[in-house]
Amino acid sequence: MLGAKPVKALGAMSGTSLDGVDAAMIETDGERILSFGASEYLAYSDAQRAVLRAALGRWQEDDTDAALQVIQQAHAQVLSGFDGAELIGFHGQTLAHDPQGRGTHQLGDGNALAQSLDAPVVWDFRSADVALGGEGAPLAPFFHFACAKWIGAEEPLAFLNLGGVGNLTWVDPSKSKPEDEGALLAFDTGPANAPINDLVSERLGLDCDRDGKLAARGTVEEGALELFLEEAFFRKMPPKSLDRDDFSLMLDLVRELNDQDAAATMTAMAATAVMVGMEHCPSPPSRVLVTGGGRKNPVMMKMLAVGLDCPVESVETVGLDGDMLEAQAFAYLAVRVARGLPTSCPSTTRVAAAVGGGQISRPSITDD
Repeated sequence: MLGAKPVKALGAMSGTSLDGVDAAMIETDGERILSFGASEYLAYSDAQRAVLRAALGRWQEDDTDAALQVIQQAHAQVLSGFDGAELIGFHGQTLAHDPQGRGTHQLGDGNALAQSLDAPVVWDFRSADVALGGEGAPLAPFFHFACAKWIGAEEPLAFLNLGGVGNLTWVDPSKSKPEDEGALLAFDTGPANAPINDLVSERLGLDCDRDGKLAARGTVEEGALELFLEEAFFRKMPPKSLDRDDFSLMLDLVRELNDQDAAATMTAMAATAVMVGMEHCPSPPSRVLVTGGGRKNPVMMKMLAVGLDCPVESVETVGLDGDMLEAQAFAYLAVRVARGLPTSCPSTTRVAAAVGGGQISRPSITDD
């Protein structure tokens, strides 16, 4: 187990948008962020993305060998390009998430990665939380708390991650630790980029609605939006989490719309889900800092700015990297795991008590 000294940690994230692998270095003692380091992005090829998409919804006992090969090779390729990492946080690829039922499945072999990279790897971050009755997600909130401290925030604020699924972290930076009562509230807001990506992939063969150009030319179908908001998920109190495909009905609701109107309507669904979720915050946040790919969609950002009662800004406005925040989060969480510190708590995942997830794999020592 690590002591309290600063550690140069490398984190990797492959999200439900299935775009590629983000990797980033930070220096941290597991509580404070001391500095941010190099980062790298490796995009999946169309063929790799197709393999991963075909594996979505599969569990540990299912055949995922082809997808595992994609995940292992891509991560080994991007992570091997960094120097000086003392510890690696490896999230893997979420294929299925059903915390109240079958559990959660992040595809990836941290032990094999530790051997190939010759460095200790922390992985399987979510299982311990789920085993203790938690949602297993979102896990970035403890890092968001550290980010709020790093930027010198004094008033409550919110971090909004618009990845494949949207998730919100409300932070009170006056608290000392993320597990303190009243320090955090976190939950998934609803679908974000994943269903929009699926729509444009199915109809146009594109990987995303880049810069919101398709949505910008469309009109929101209010009837479809109202039906979307009738989903029981929105009446459930947080903390709460979603699987990537829990809202697959979104595609059915826009099936008869043209491409532009369908994209505009699905973008409005994602933004409105955030607005509904904001009502759960213990107090109104002073600002909302947006991370993830959704912050690059001007249509999404405009909808949020109009619908929320506080400034909505990209995390870049406070000196953070919205492309790498999730990867940095798993570098940070890896250090917390190695130090025996909690990585989730009742207000972030509904787990019974503050718990540290993850297992550590170390490279084998061989004699020359």
